[in-house]
Amino acid sequence: MPDPGSHKYDIKRTRLRDEYDAGEAPDQHADRAANADLQRDNPPRPLGDPDRAAGPQGTRGTSRGSPGIDDPPRPLSTQVELRSSAFNDHTLIPDRYSYAGGNMSPPLEWGGIPDGTSELVLLCEDPDAPNGTFVHWVVTGISPSSTGVGEGESPGGSPGRNGFGELGWGGPQPPVGDEPHRYFFQLYAVDQPLGLVEAPGAEHVHAAMEGHVLAHGNLVGLFAR
Repeated sequence: MPDPGSHKYDIKRTRLRDEYDAGEAPDQHADRAANADLQRDNPPRPLGDPDRAAGPQGTRGTSRGSPGIDDPPRPLSTQVELRSSAFNDHTLIPDRYSYAGGNMSPPLEWGGIPDGTSELVLLCEDPDAPNGTFVHWVVTGISPSSTGVGEGESPGGSPGRNGFGELGWGGPQPPVGDEPHRYFFQLYAVDQPLGLVEAPGAEHVHAAMEGHVLAHGNLVGLFAR
């Protein structure tokens, strides 16, 4: 049984949810049923379990595992609340938000922005793309007083260039037949204006944020074709 939070765990959860969904179970019931099946097969381990405390190389006493090498960079702080009314964390992103299915940007809501925030930065990245992390959304300079963005709308600020070479949102478009890819929606609260040139790429944004992130929120959606 895959470990909770792993990519294989997400894939198994998605398949279970699809089975319940095909039986016309309401979305929230399908989510709960899939979670219950997974937890029954892999119950949570108690605190202090030496295997849980082992690091990624099996070194005991290391309580924090390392992220995957292809995962987007993430700061330690996760204070910002980030969610969507269109999908839950680690569930499937509806097709209308995909690149070929309408390419609508999904609605997002956030809260818990700390005092001292100068601007918000929004990114969406796919670390499972075959040629390395693929960027789907880059927006800098979002007002720290904002609380979200509606479907198909701009969150304000300055859009950057996505992996399709376009400004703004570029929806999921993984290779046909791939296991579900993970799409990391990330909202960063930074303590100073990034001062980037117009239409920056994600690599420049990550570099400019280094050492200036006050808080961070993360939401993961899944998509396959």
